[in-house]
Amino acid sequence: MGKRKSTAKPAPKKRMDKLDTVFSCPFCGHGSSVECRIDMKNLIGEANCRICQESFSTTVNALSEAIDIYSEWIDECERVNHLEDDGDA
Repeated sequence: MGKRKSTAKPAPKKRMDKLDTVFSCPFCGHGSSVECRIDMKNLIGEANCRICQESFSTTVNALSEAIDIYSEWIDECERVNHLEDDGDA
């Protein structure tokens, strides 16, 4: 006589935390003032600061998130600042 097979419980699904959609402004420094929006119809992502009215827009794809737009904005700011530093030397 064999034992009955035990019913295996399925592994619990890992819950993904939501990514932020509001960030701090690199120009005025206010926390939670930059809001990122994605327009999938036109494939455009925009980041706007509510305080200093600075904005940035870029092209997006189906996998883009708000953090990607903000990161591109920060990278572009660093690239421009680096080019200005090289021009002064």
